[in-house]
Amino acid sequence: MPDINKIREDFPILKRKVNGYPLIYLDNAATSQTPKQVIDTIVGYYSNYNANIHRGVHTLSQEATEKYEEARIKIQKHFNATKPYEIIFTSGTTHGINLVATGFSDFLKEGDEIIVSALEHHSNIVPWQMLCERTGAVLKVIPMNEDGELIMSEYDKILSPNTKLVFCNHISNALGTINPVQEIIDKAHQFGAAVLIDGAQAAPHLKIDVQALDVDFYVASAHKMCGPTGVGMLYGKEEWLKKLPPYQGGGEMIAEVTFEKTTYADLPHKFEAGTPNICGGIAFGAAIDYLNSIDLDEIKAYEDELLAYATEKLSSILGLKIYGTSENKTSVISFNIEGIHPYDIGSIVDKLGIAVRTGHHCAQPIMDYYKIPGTVRASFAFYNTKEEIDNFVEAVNRAQLMLS
Repeated sequence: MPDINKIREDFPILKRKVNGYPLIYLDNAATSQTPKQVIDTIVGYYSNYNANIHRGVHTLSQEATEKYEEARIKIQKHFNATKPYEIIFTSGTTHGINLVATGFSDFLKEGDEIIVSALEHHSNIVPWQMLCERTGAVLKVIPMNEDGELIMSEYDKILSPNTKLVFCNHISNALGTINPVQEIIDKAHQFGAAVLIDGAQAAPHLKIDVQALDVDFYVASAHKMCGPTGVGMLYGKEEWLKKLPPYQGGGEMIAEVTFEKTTYADLPHKFEAGTPNICGGIAFGAAIDYLNSIDLDEIKAYEDELLAYATEKLSSILGLKIYGTSENKTSVISFNIEGIHPYDIGSIVDKLGIAVRTGHHCAQPIMDYYKIPGTVRASFAFYNTKEEIDNFVEAVNRAQLMLS
């Protein structure tokens, strides 16, 4: 088990107070906090070698380029991609999904079918709806059950020779459900369909091996992995990345430009137009180093312990209902208390220094399924403690007394 007190020392923000109370940060599914090792990397970049990368002959440019490409290799190894150029730097998960969705406009026709799951974040719904509008393809949905699990027998029914693309999140941001992505990928491939997995919520909790999954595309964001905002990664199998057209035009993504014709650069630069978030990419690499220094298997075991503890404590509150009760889930609890709007609970616990998320969590179809406006979502990370959960449960009890 990791030394939690020692780990907490790495996160400066955990020392601050909110509304006079020590901060209890339980909004990790929205964004994780940043350790000083990553913060120092950001400060070091701007203090010592801030320069544009690639093509520069001067020392600062060469140093920045080397650090940036080293970060790409760290990400490649962490996700076990075959080659560094199968990792495309993006601004985050949403950017990666839109890059693929736009590229597939050239490959789909009317009558082709795309499958998504009922548990998706809006970022893994809207781009595919837009793709269907452009191409005439049809969007189909794997339904969910009351426990917040996908009904896989229905997935079997909607798969067909017309299925060209399947998209699913690895873990539901709203419910914490861990989806059976290996089964989803394997069955899609039997019909020749490509698969993109949204790993935004999984990458902070699980060790991802894209080769073992045999997934065609995998996307993630640094800011949910103790890294900075505004940077993420798209993994794509080399064969697919070579087929897809560039997402944006501009500098860096070209081989040669004339007014008559432009030829495109090789991977990964073909998809990285313009000056990237250089500092963000380097800091993403530092965040990967930090997570691996702790050991993701230990992180998962401890977070599972926090989830079980919080579930038991919250379940003792009269009138509280938890949404998403799959046995296979990660450290997210979404709940409501009968007769009380989730926003009101979130506002009161904030006055006590506790940060949780309220609303539909960019997963409105899930809320529509349960016929609720939203939930209170508490999401735990490896730097949280059982004492913080005790304080949170006490705060929820207090909110219930005030609002009932």
